[in-house]
Amino acid sequence: MPLNPVLTGLGTYPFVRLRGAKQAALARGVDVIDFGAGEPREETPAFIREALVEALRAEPVSTYPAAEGLPALRAAIAAWTAQRFGASLDPESEIVPTLGTKEVIFGLPQIVCARGDRVAIPTPGYPVPERGALFAGCEVVDVPLDAAHGRQPDLGTIAWDEIALLWLNFPGNPTAATASLELLEQAAALAREHDVVVACDEAYSELWFAGDAPVSALQVSDRTNVLVLNTLSKRSSMPGYRSGFVAGDSELIAAIRRYRPNVGVAPQEFVQRAAIAAWGDEEHVTEVRERYRAKRDALLPALLAAGLEPSGGDASFFLWLRVPGDDQAEAYAMRMLDELGIVVTPGPYFGAGGAGHVRVALVPPVADCERAAERLAAWSAAG
Repeated sequence: MPLNPVLTGLGTYPFVRLRGAKQAALARGVDVIDFGAGEPREETPAFIREALVEALRAEPVSTYPAAEGLPALRAAIAAWTAQRFGASLDPESEIVPTLGTKEVIFGLPQIVCARGDRVAIPTPGYPVPERGALFAGCEVVDVPLDAAHGRQPDLGTIAWDEIALLWLNFPGNPTAATASLELLEQAAALAREHDVVVACDEAYSELWFAGDAPVSALQVSDRTNVLVLNTLSKRSSMPGYRSGFVAGDSELIAAIRRYRPNVGVAPQEFVQRAAIAAWGDEEHVTEVRERYRAKRDALLPALLAAGLEPSGGDASFFLWLRVPGDDQAEAYAMRMLDELGIVVTPGPYFGAGGAGHVRVALVPPVADCERAAERLAAWSAAG
């Protein structure tokens, strides 16, 4: 049967491969502690679940959700961005609630690019921007995130006249690096100068463990050609709700609104009403951040004692670590799984820039982080 050559040409999605290795270890009887996939495993706060139930009860007749989202949710997002970043957004023209952020990350090249255009994507980085660009018929241009540049792109090395879209991701997956407002202002200015869209995925903006809170590209002085994505999956432990937003340049938001009815990705209204409750509360976010801090404090010292080296920043719920010596990242990750029952993600799963690294997602409970630390300590002692 003929299939889209982009699909047949892609390798297996990285985390499908990782899940296969985990399942094989479980079948051998290994007691697995999974730090691989970055899926939050924290309990969704009760008040959010209650808001969802109340919304279901208030909706005896189910209707299709509008592509532009509920006005009340757009207002709640605008209130949150104003409180958190001091960014004034028009809920009517600069915000669209989304089905998480993955739908926008995958679909944006279909909206702002023509076939054959080039899309610049950081490496190491989340795999979906590349795959979305390829399915849209675009060419991918790698933008290295070197340790020498603090895991930030060197914007001066980008051929701006040759690209249509630049993806940024801060705090970064997998690097946990944050961006300066100066870098984001520079990217926005170059986007205006060269008529390029800059889209910044900020899914981990509320998780940081040192220094000031991460900044947002919504804070730049001129948001022309700039889009920002954020989500409730991490800050509010709501990955299964699939609730986020895209905000920024009103012309780009209008284009996204025109596109979305064609693909049917508007979040259900009862989920949107739960999202209103989530965006309106910060107390639970502080609690979530402190739980991740406790996991980090429990596990990171043991990883470093085992010979891994920090190679990223202090944000997100990821640890980006260089493997010891000349070890290959995938071989090292499989060794950790086989010998310790600890799942980590090989850095090359995030592109060429991930060579020699592994990513640790701090998603298991604190008790499991402590158990993993004990295993690592014994492993280190055994040499």
